[in-house]
Amino acid sequence: MNPKKILLIEDEDSIRDLLAYILRKEGYVTKEAATGTQGLEILQNFKPDMLLLDLMLPDMSGFDICKQVSLNSAIPVIMITAKSDTMDKILGMEIGADDYITKPFDSREVIARIRAIFRRIELIEGALENDTSEIIHLESEVLIHRGRREVLKRGIKVGLTNKEYDLLLFFAEHKDRVFSRFDLLDKVWGFDFAGDTRTVDIHVQRIRKKLDEEHNLSMIETVFGIGYKLVSR
Repeated sequence: MNPKKILLIEDEDSIRDLLAYILRKEGYVTKEAATGTQGLEILQNFKPDMLLLDLMLPDMSGFDICKQVSLNSAIPVIMITAKSDTMDKILGMEIGADDYITKPFDSREVIARIRAIFRRIELIEGALENDTSEIIHLESEVLIHRGRREVLKRGIKVGLTNKEYDLLLFFAEHKDRVFSRFDLLDKVWGFDFAGDTRTVDIHVQRIRKKLDEEHNLSMIETVFGIGYKLVSR
């Protein structure tokens, strides 16, 4: 198995060098960038398996890079931030980040979070290989193409972030079953995710905005006092 490739975009030299050392010590292949512009250029040719992205960069916002990457690829993104503000973390998750690390960080935590994300990806890919049903049909001419990790509405690709896609796929695989917000955090984000249940609400709202027909009932129903379910109609 080829070693995983990780692109690190971080403007602080000491932190960038430390993270690169930690990752290489664990067997990962890395490339580093000090600016967002440089990082996006490297991204095209390096084709990483994961992106570690600083929130505060000198030339552009890490949020903007994360949104661009999440809408155009399935690369998992871990945000690196000096901010402990909850809303910043929620915003990062909302636009496609898979996890976050707050400075100062413990190197063991960094590696643990990276491994956890790669494990979840491998489990999903393994499940897909064992499942011959590549396409799941939803209402309103919406379908999920599992093999390509794409959602189409009337034949047009819908721009979902990684976690929006994962959440919708989980609902689609368990139609008409009610899940609490805590259940969804555990199943989709993983038990080690440090965010709160508002992350689920935000992702459901964004999926509804992108997929639901105006004036129609949402395919993802709110079950008051419990959580959500995707309804078969």
